[in-house]
Amino acid sequence: MAPIIRVRGLHKYFGRLHVIRGVDLDVEPGEVVVIIGPSGGGKSTFLRCLNFLEEPSIGTVEIDGVVIPAGEPSREHRRHIIQIRSRVGMVFQQFNLFPHMTALENIIEGPLTVKRTPKEEAIKIGERLLDWVGLMDKRDEYPSHLSGGQQQRVAIARALAMEPRIMMFDEPTSALDPELIGEVLEVMRRMAREGMTMLVVSHEMGFVREVADRVIFMDGGVWVEQGSPQELFSNPRNPRTREFLRHIL
Repeated sequence: MAPIIRVRGLHKYFGRLHVIRGVDLDVEPGEVVVIIGPSGGGKSTFLRCLNFLEEPSIGTVEIDGVVIPAGEPSREHRRHIIQIRSRVGMVFQQFNLFPHMTALENIIEGPLTVKRTPKEEAIKIGERLLDWVGLMDKRDEYPSHLSGGQQQRVAIARALAMEPRIMMFDEPTSALDPELIGEVLEVMRRMAREGMTMLVVSHEMGFVREVADRVIFMDGGVWVEQGSPQELFSNPRNPRTREFLRHIL
């Protein structure tokens, strides 16, 4: 089976700052890959390059059969980016919900405006997803009346409403109080059990051990080491990996 994500020779510069340094990656359909590493190591920038929130400087990104080489934006380039974004759901550290919309309205906005889904059908999708993330009772609440964990679960439901093939998470629990983290991770565990392809940046090592098929340690813009959670946590080979894990495990 062909990889659903294929990255070759990815570099990202911000001026003279070389943030991503020639990264390659294959992710199989249904695989859960978690990227760990110190702050400033390039993890979030790498995710943002995959859906072109940041334009890669050099290299090629292929997602679900759509191939985009880095380069000057053109009409075709922009069309391919739209195709990729229709296949990838993205959940960020901040929830980014529309404050003037209820939980349900936030979830159905994408299907209504982007996919032109009829409103009745969109509402059914939204209610099903609210039920799936355990928030049907918050259907008509505004974000200001929801806890951080509830807002992040609505954000996940909003991403799922677009029926993505892949979900990407950029430290989705880092803005949450400790007691709220578990409810978001449980939704992510359920997605993994149901076979969603997931690419996750996370510092939640218990979640990583339990859910990841593969863990990548990233530092200085490169893959330092990768393997199964058991391999990486029990017997890291690289001194940089050992030092990082010594501080967080």
